[in-house]
Amino acid sequence: MENQNVFNFSAGPAILPQEVFKKSAEAVLNFNNSGLSILEISHRSKDFVAVLDEAVANVKTLLNLNDDYAVLFLTGGASSQFYMTAMNLLGENQTASYLDTGAWSKKSIKEAQSFGNVEIVASSKDKNYSYIPKGYEVAKDSQYLHLTSNNTIFGTQIHDFPEVEMPIVCDMSSDIFSRRLPIEKFGIIYAGAQKNMGPAGTTLVIVRKDLLGKIERNIPTMLDYRTHIDKNSSFNTPPVFPIFVSNLTMKWVLENGGLEGMEKRNAEKAALLYAEIDRNPLFKGVAATEDRSLMNVTFVLNDDSLNEEFMSLATAAKCSGIKGHRSVGGFRASIYNAMPLAGIKALISAMQDLEAKHA
Repeated sequence: MENQNVFNFSAGPAILPQEVFKKSAEAVLNFNNSGLSILEISHRSKDFVAVLDEAVANVKTLLNLNDDYAVLFLTGGASSQFYMTAMNLLGENQTASYLDTGAWSKKSIKEAQSFGNVEIVASSKDKNYSYIPKGYEVAKDSQYLHLTSNNTIFGTQIHDFPEVEMPIVCDMSSDIFSRRLPIEKFGIIYAGAQKNMGPAGTTLVIVRKDLLGKIERNIPTMLDYRTHIDKNSSFNTPPVFPIFVSNLTMKWVLENGGLEGMEKRNAEKAALLYAEIDRNPLFKGVAATEDRSLMNVTFVLNDDSLNEEFMSLATAAKCSGIKGHRSVGGFRASIYNAMPLAGIKALISAMQDLEAKHA
């Protein structure tokens, strides 16, 4: 990361390791010394089949998955999974439970309502999604509990997954591979690649196979998980380049301590930035302290008139993409796996420069 020219704090498409960019660029020009670009090789070629097989194996290694789970690389983003999960798991007269913690969970609730009964077990809408609800009950007849593990817009994250009797379906788009998981609790995990895994264009879906085929609904071929399991994510042409880059990122994670290493690295980065937000009299955090995200740090200035000046200081410090979402305002620093400690220090320096002028 020594050659990082600009620190990309954008929520997504997001920062990736510099090594991954370099290897991806090389493959665009000449993949595996084939004389062909990764952008033009056949998805049926032995070279790409090897990439896809390795990507699946790396997911299984990182998350400690056994053969009960299938690993898929699909298209359509996490937004397509909002309805695919319900279409495959929720019968017309059945109920699924959803925790409402932000914009993305709200959208998943809307899509699921087309296929069965949806019970919202708890919501943090009353405080603009600034916290994660706790102490809620989930009906025992629910087919699954749907969670959004990390909320990019509001800067909250589920740190302890609940003990429930049904499988958890979880949108992990913005914190996949950032920490260790109690994998036995999950029936489906899905994640758009573009926040912490790779470029936009593929969606990782992990499915517990025994959950499928239990509803009577006619599912279109392309929307049936079993189609993609049977064809190893290649029923149609898969997104070759995004899968290739995602696999490079997973290899980087494995080479840098796996999920335990990422968890430690991310906790250290977040602690440093939150400590400055809490110390600096010009700033304050947005999310409830106990629910603060280790991926997306949301904060505001106590005096909005200083916003533009701070943005200028951040830009001068080579910090890009820190403007907050319109739903929250202020600032958002997305500090995904590949964000180096130097980026955190650069942003803190800009915050302290503003303090020196106005505190």
